[in-house]
Amino acid sequence: MTGAQEWQGRVGQNWAAEWERTDRSFAALTPHLLDAIAHEPGARVVDIGCGAGELAIAVATARPDAQVTGVDISGELIAAAGTRAAGLTNLSFTVADASTWQADGAAPDLYISRHGVMFFTDPPAAFAHMSAAAAPGARVVFSCFRPALENTWAAEIARLLPPGRPAPAMDFPPGPFAFADPDHVRHCMKGWRDIAFQPLDFAYVAGSGTNPVADALSFFSRIGPAAAAIRTLPDQARAAFERGLLDLVQSRCVGGRVCFPAAAWIVTATADNT
Repeated sequence: MTGAQEWQGRVGQNWAAEWERTDRSFAALTPHLLDAIAHEPGARVVDIGCGAGELAIAVATARPDAQVTGVDISGELIAAAGTRAAGLTNLSFTVADASTWQADGAAPDLYISRHGVMFFTDPPAAFAHMSAAAAPGARVVFSCFRPALENTWAAEIARLLPPGRPAPAMDFPPGPFAFADPDHVRHCMKGWRDIAFQPLDFAYVAGSGTNPVADALSFFSRIGPAAAAIRTLPDQARAAFERGLLDLVQSRCVGGRVCFPAAAWIVTATADNT
């Protein structure tokens, strides 16, 4: 479970420091998401959970006459995005929670997101707010992970972990796989209609360069479930986990890259606010 407090703390800090490797991990997905976005009209674009800004920068570059705003709850990620976007006059970033954020001036007519919508504490309320705040008939395009079992990087790391404590009961526990089930997503997307799901399989790149195994181990030690395990497990359990992670990463190193099969949805919908 990854919620707002984590993104405003250690998780956001790590993602801001590791934006080059996190962008690389999604490099096989991003062009497909950008292609889906390119088919949608929109002059006032909002990137939900924009992270370090790769998607917002690409869209602002492709649409010089549009005004693009990136919104993220992490100040560290917004700072990284702002540095990367220097010189793009049609792009701005703001530290805010998209579930309550209101645009200054004209209402958004296109929301976009790369894996940034799965962390709302109350997704139905968040999506209802975004629909109400949008221009009539606005569109949304976002990507999210399909189930963990279809994302080998997560499933195989999970098998290395000792049994954990049960997660606290929540109606909508936030996390990377919170939007894996289309029926659940439909339930969460209050205020939206014509919800469509396009499956996309892609290679999740965890390591590359002169020593891809070491690169992948370093990446996993900073980002995702392996990072949490390395940080919190007792010494003996952590040592066993790290041995298993090394074996796993070595087994996935082919052609100078450490890659894992990954599976996502690209979701589109229309605001039901006319």
